[in-house]
Parts: sequence; structure tokens; C-alpha cells
Amino acid sequence: MQWIPLAAALGAGLALRLFFFFKYQTGSVDGAIYESLGRNLFAHGTYGLDAVGRITPSNIRVPGYPIFTAIFHLLRRGETPLLLAQIALDLCTCALAGMLAGMLAPASQSGQTRRRVQIAAVWLAALCPFLADYAAVNLTEVLTTFLTAIALVALTAATLGNETLSWNLLLNGSDEFDSSRGKNSSFLRNSWFVGGLAVGCGTMVRPETPLVLVGLAVVLVWRWWRCADWPKLFRAGAFVAAGLIIPIIPWTARNAISLHQFQPLAPRYAQAPGESVATGLYAWTNTWLVRYRDVDQTIWTIGDSPVTMAVFPAIAFDSEDERQRVSALIDQYNSACCDFSPEWNAKFTEIAHERAARHPLRTYVTVPFQRALTFWFTPRVEMMGYTGNLWPLQKSYEDDPEGFVATLILGALGIIYLALAVAGSAKIFLRRSITGPQVWGATFLIAFCILRTAFLTRIEAPEPRYVLECFPVIFVLGAFLWSRRADGAVASR
Repeated sequence: MQWIPLAAALGAGLALRLFFFFKYQTGSVDGAIYESLGRNLFAHGTYGLDAVGRITPSNIRVPGYPIFTAIFHLLRRGETPLLLAQIALDLCTCALAGMLAGMLAPASQSGQTRRRVQIAAVWLAALCPFLADYAAVNLTEVLTTFLTAIALVALTAATLGNETLSWNLLLNGSDEFDSSRGKNSSFLRNSWFVGGLAVGCGTMVRPETPLVLVGLAVVLVWRWWRCADWPKLFRAGAFVAAGLIIPIIPWTARNAISLHQFQPLAPRYAQAPGESVATGLYAWTNTWLVRYRDVDQTIWTIGDSPVTMAVFPAIAFDSEDERQRVSALIDQYNSACCDFSPEWNAKFTEIAHERAARHPLRTYVTVPFQRALTFWFTPRVEMMGYTGNLWPLQKSYEDDPEGFVATLILGALGIIYLALAVAGSAKIFLRRSITGPQVWGATFLIAFCILRTAFLTRIEAPEPRYVLECFPVIFVLGAFLWSRRADGAVASR
């Protein structure tokens, strides 16, 4: 009857996701683009968008999620099949989090320690409202997180060296060890390959997914820096690379044939061929933009609608002269019917360089750090239709009591989840809850979260949803508060 706690957790997770499905089901601008791309591919044989009365080939989005959405729209009209599939995938992610936690947990004679950690991770994942919220919207987060979780499980299994990767570990907490699966077995080679393949598939959904492999590379180079270990390092890298490139090859070939471009991912700014990009404005906003609400009013508005100076906060200007220069550029943009020139971009770039030179610490440390705080501590109510405003307290409550309460609860839950992860990490590394190769596995997971967060702090449109792919790690680390110290184990390289 050991399956009962797992079933209860997944049942609770299903109930939570159905709640979001019925109460907060919503669409999105990006979702409409994904669905249009997928529909045109299946209906007309062209991966592109409608333009001037015909479908024009495009590479502004990688094809993974558009194909995923199109498959379910072919089964039945409307969003319901797609969203129900996302709910199922999200529940699978919960199970994968339990599997990952069980792999890292110390084996005990009775198996109870590992079992507790597994079930704790599944419960934390099942009751987390953040991914559950996105299961009810046509965006990439649920599918990407699922593929990322598969990659983390496979690559962690390979990193551990001789753990048995099987669903038996999740379902009954078995601590049995198969000695035939040693460090040089086909099982390990397949784990490296499967991990790379999952990352490759994830890359076709969200292009920054290979950051998983950057974290892995950092840990493996640190672990296997000695010359004697280089063959293992090269072998692991070869299998991971083979898996990574397989899903990318068809997309790269398509872009070369249809668009005459070498584009293995997607354009950095998701621009169509010939479309202008406000790179100068992005360089300037990177010196001050830290709040999510400023992204919609600036980054997503430029090029589509007029902009007023009122949308820019006081921190965007170091002086009145700088404000006047920006105001003149905004007036020029509005007068040109929401268009801009290379000269316009160059002037914004000049302002950005001046700000960075005056305050390099602010530009390269303070602003990225504040963005990281926004990523991790936002209430994440943007897909629920609430403003997310809490201040001033009385006015925010009077304007939208339901939104105020939802923002307060979800904000508190975000802090709790992160606190659990930090406490679990402290227990792992300070109280030595795990030892040996499992420490390297935990280090890999944490390195992935740190590197992904650092990368996202420097992109032009920092949105909190971009760190949701790290949440399986948050669940795993938090679950270690239910573990016991691994006595008698010896750390090894």
C-alpha cells in the first residue's frame, strides 16, 4: 500500500490544477502566435504566419510548442484538449520531482528516509500553485518544465554513477542496487544520451533550455578535472551532445532551406525577417528595469503602440538632461508612427553606455540582483487577471479584494517554497544529509538554478515565468527537510 501517499499527492495536485482550469483559464498573445504557427503547418504545410493574404515562412518561434498545440487542436476544436494535456504533463513533472529527490536521498536499511523525501517532493510539487496556474494557459512553461525535469532526472542519474534509474524507486522506495550497472555500463551512456535528448527537445520549446547543460558542464569539469578523469568527461560530453543535436537538426535544416539562414534556435529578439529591433532602448532599459509591470509598458509596447514618458519610473533617469534626451527620442518615435531608425537606436545606446560608465555597479550588479529578486519573489498572479498590487494596503484591498488576497497568499507561498529550498540545501551541505556522488548531483541542480537566474537577469524582457523551469529543483531541495543524516557514508570523487 505504499502507493497511497503518492496517489493522494497526485490527486490533490489534480484538484488544484482543475481549480485553475475552471476558474482562471485564459489565453495569451504568445499563445495565439504558437497556435497560428502550428495550425498553418498542419493545414497548409508551411510553418509561418499570415501576412498580406498569404502564409509567410517564419522562424520567430521554435516549433516544439506550436506542434504540441496543433496536435490537440486537431483532435477537437478549442483549448480544452490542450489544457487537459498540460495538466497531465504537470502531474508527471510532480512525479519526476519525487523520483529525482529519491535518487539523491540517502539509502537507509529500511528505506524510510528515501521514501519520506520522495513523497515530500511530490507533495510540494503537487500543491505548488505556480506551475498549476500555467497549466491553464497556452504558454510553453508546463511543457518546458516537464522536459527539463526529464533531463534533470537522467543527467543526475548519470552523475551519481551507479544508482538504479527506475520507476520502482518512486513507487515503492526500493533501495536495491544492481551491481551490473557500473560506471561504464550502457545504462549510464544511455542516461547521458537521454538527458541530452530531453534538453534538445526542450530547446525546441524554449531556446534557453541548454542552460541545463551549462550547469552540468561546470559540475563535471570541477569533479573530473584530473587528467585521469578526462576520458569520462569526454565520453559524457559526447553522449550528451549527440542527444542534444538530434532534435535541433531538422529545424536548422528547415531554416537553411526555407529562409536561407543558419538559425539553429530562434532570433534573439523574436523578430521577423527585415523587422527592426529596438536594441538601443533595450540596452537603456537594462540599466534600470527591475519590475515586471515595466516590461509590458516598455519592452512589449515599443514598435506596436505610442509610448508616453509617464510609463518610465524616476530610476530610469540620472538627471533632468537625460530625461529630456529620452523624451526627445520618445517624441521622435511617436511622430514616426511607432517606427525607429538605426540613428534612434544609436542615441539610446549612447545613453545606456553613459549610465553604465557612471554607475557600473548599478548596471552589472544591483539591477541584475533586483531582477533576480523579482523573478523569485513575485506573487505570480499575472495569468489570473490580478494586478499584483499590495501597496498602499487599504486602497489595494478596496479596489480589488479578491486580487489583494490572492496576491498576498501567493506571495507568501513563494517565500515559503524558497525558504524550504534554502533550508533543505543547508541540511544537505552543512549537516551532510547526503554524501558521495549524491553531493555532486545536488550541486548540479543548484548550479543550474543559479546559472539560469543569472542569464535571465541580462535579457531584455525579464519575466518571472522564465524561472519556473527551476521549480522541480526547489521541490527536491525542500523535500530534504524530511531526510535524516547519512551516517557512516564516505564522500568520494
